[in-house]
Amino acid sequence: MHMYSRILAVALGLGAIGAVSPVFAKEASTTPMVAVGAQYDSTHVYVAPGEVDHFVDSFLATFGGQSTKQGIATVTPTPSSTSTQLLQTPVGMVSLFGFRTPIPHPFGLERTGYLVTDMDVAIKAARAAGADVIVQTFPDPIGRDAVIQWPGGVNMQLYWHTTPPNYAALQTIPENRVYVSPDRADALVKSFLAFSHGKVVSDEAKAPGVEIGRPNDTFRRIRIESTFGKMTVFVTDGHLPYPYGHELTGYEVTSVADTLAKAKAHGVNVLVDPYVSEGRTSSVVEFPGGYVAEIHAAAGH
Repeated sequence: MHMYSRILAVALGLGAIGAVSPVFAKEASTTPMVAVGAQYDSTHVYVAPGEVDHFVDSFLATFGGQSTKQGIATVTPTPSSTSTQLLQTPVGMVSLFGFRTPIPHPFGLERTGYLVTDMDVAIKAARAAGADVIVQTFPDPIGRDAVIQWPGGVNMQLYWHTTPPNYAALQTIPENRVYVSPDRADALVKSFLAFSHGKVVSDEAKAPGVEIGRPNDTFRRIRIESTFGKMTVFVTDGHLPYPYGHELTGYEVTSVADTLAKAKAHGVNVLVDPYVSEGRTSSVVEFPGGYVAEIHAAAGH
């Protein structure tokens, strides 16, 4: 546990966190702290086996970084087979799966994998915070896993390693981009804050609709930061033009233009051309294999 404390102290690099929104100001967390750090949390990407290498080449050419050696394993509690590798970049991690067999339900629906300090404590904390455990804890080749669901239908995987990993801090922290209905938004935020010990850094009732492909409208946007990283909650009526709602993660880069140039040279399709909104230049792209992601930088970059 001391190792985790050192990691949190020196490797996070999350920066200052602002005041809690008045809506959630009284929701002090009473659950144990189980997060380790944003550099241990990955987006789960599923692609067809024939697209795995193409995706790896494209993703790393776009963002830099490296991949672990590809292995073949069973990573579900029921029989299955997939290639598995971890892509580590300065702007966020990807857990990449290329299933050789049909994918057992509900795998493939979880957005992210979050490393926790203790799986049993984390599951208890998640339940206490209002999550459903939709896949009970099970062993994998290097640890233990479970899949939970937050109010609003947001699935994520929790994982724990027998041998604690030690990864370098990220250059920038990616954002988990969550779309949810007005009916469940507050319940989602309340539950996730209790579990993550995070804080709302902004709660904009009338964010510019251009951010969800509807420039003539507004919507509610909630930004959360915690030791797990960043989460942006898009509260919408579900009337979303493609590709909004398909992107799982937003990656912060130094220059959107430079990043798109590298991406397009390696088979990435630009789905939404760069636009500027509230101090951010953004674009949405699709990598080989179908993975959709948002890319952003400070406005003008």
